[in-house]
Amino acid sequence: MNPNTVTHGRAGTSAIDAKGLVKRFKTGRTFIEVLKGVDFDARHGEMTMVMGPSGSGKSTLVAALSGLLKPDEGRVDALDVDDLWDHSAGRIDKFRLDNCGFIFQGFNLFPAMNATQQVMTVLKYQGVPKDEARRRAVAALEEVGLGARLNQRPDSLSGGEKQRIAIARALAKDPALLFADEPTSALDGENGQVVIRLLRRAATEHGAAVICVTHDPRLEAWADRVIHIEDGRILDDQRRTPDPNATLGSH
Repeated sequence: MNPNTVTHGRAGTSAIDAKGLVKRFKTGRTFIEVLKGVDFDARHGEMTMVMGPSGSGKSTLVAALSGLLKPDEGRVDALDVDDLWDHSAGRIDKFRLDNCGFIFQGFNLFPAMNATQQVMTVLKYQGVPKDEARRRAVAALEEVGLGARLNQRPDSLSGGEKQRIAIARALAKDPALLFADEPTSALDGENGQVVIRLLRRAATEHGAAVICVTHDPRLEAWADRVIHIEDGRILDDQRRTPDPNATLGSH
């Protein structure tokens, strides 16, 4: 485990707790309130699905929770850090680097780097020695089924393989918090199922608190908890038992 990473703690313990999050964006002369006093929490070892239509505020919520976008009101207590947004920008950046993994629908890969280099890059920023970074990168890529693609660049990989590199890059950090924003939206059913199962494993086997934003109701079957957000407010919050045999059909 990365020595700078906050200990995951036991499955079921609180990983993140946010209260009263408000976020406004200025459009012309008026302000649009995208988050309207949202309370949110997530636990280690669980996948929390945040669902809602486009413009509901779900991506803004994840940005506020993960230290990417400062809310106008409210607080975020994450791992052992009280009121994350009360800290300096440098402290927030270091918290995010050491403890958070991110998976986006656009993959965010470097065109000139092969799969191993993609994963090693984020470890290098954490100060991991090169040999150790390579070992961890290879292990993460093998875990997501890309052991035969270690030296391939993005232009020779499928969409599903690119997304699995992004997941390997996140898992190699051994993050306590894993944020996924529409991770299956660019994939067909078969590849989407591979990706959602890997995220499920990140919670169950790695002990991460996985927070997945999506508008796809087919992903609910893998979640421990499903939160529906609309017009900046949480409409309902339901706990459920994940279905290990769930399947994701074609788009």
